[in-house]
Amino acid sequence: MKKQIFYILLFISTISFAQKPMVKAEIDTTNIRIGEQFQLKISVDETQNVILPKIKLQGLEIIDSTKVDTIKNSLIRKYILTGFDSGSFYIPQQQIFVKNQAFLTDSLLVNVATVAIDTTKVKKFPIKSIKKEPYTFDDFKIYVYIALAALAIIGFWIYWFVIRKRKEEEEIQTYRTLPPYEEAIFRLNELDEKLLWQNNKVKEYYSELTEIVRGYIERELKVPALENTTDEVLEMLKNFKDAETIQTSQVTLDKLKSLLREADLVKFAKSKPLSMEIEEDRKDAQDIVSNLKPKPIIEENDELE
Repeated sequence: MKKQIFYILLFISTISFAQKPMVKAEIDTTNIRIGEQFQLKISVDETQNVILPKIKLQGLEIIDSTKVDTIKNSLIRKYILTGFDSGSFYIPQQQIFVKNQAFLTDSLLVNVATVAIDTTKVKKFPIKSIKKEPYTFDDFKIYVYIALAALAIIGFWIYWFVIRKRKEEEEIQTYRTLPPYEEAIFRLNELDEKLLWQNNKVKEYYSELTEIVRGYIERELKVPALENTTDEVLEMLKNFKDAETIQTSQVTLDKLKSLLREADLVKFAKSKPLSMEIEEDRKDAQDIVSNLKPKPIIEENDELE
């Protein structure tokens, strides 16, 4: 009886040892030279719920790997490895999960040998001089930025001190080269185009309107009409009329008085004239410019003739 039990146990152990392992790691060689490549193959005797880990190596490097392949109900993946340092290196056990159960592969030993070199047969070459790297944009970009900044400064200087100044002189000369009457009419037409009072800018409108009229009087009669008050301007023109040094009518002076008074009310008392009153003041301004002139000087020779 004991002998039969012994044979049964021996049979079971033989079957268990003969079973194929679940995971397996193999290499096609155990000895390589530095830089030589060899193959590592990992096999799993299952195709469902298998997790292959990332290979961890020390002293060896992975050059390439294949996709997981299925052959006869087994998963196979191959890796191309190499080593660049001489010595003996282990491919450690790799943990593989099959249906949430961990299995370990065997560790494998790989010997990496150096390549023997016969220095007597190696051809010697002279030491080459150090080559300079080719120039790139980075070598010159600081100079490019400095040049662009300098050009920008020069361009700004030319515009600010030459072109802009020339434009300002031309704009100033536009009025100064015109006779007083033509300049006043020109500026009145410009004022109309601005549409100031139509856009609720009545104060600005009257300020510019009276400035045009005062500027005309100052240039035509050569008096400081822009600096004097309304009363001073009216008193000065009254004296000129009494002295018969200007050609104008009392109606024109009354229109001037009404215009300047209305402008003062708008600017200082916040008066808001109606549209009809504004249009009438604009018409009066042009009448004043047209009918207020200095009396021409008649020379004695002309009187004798």
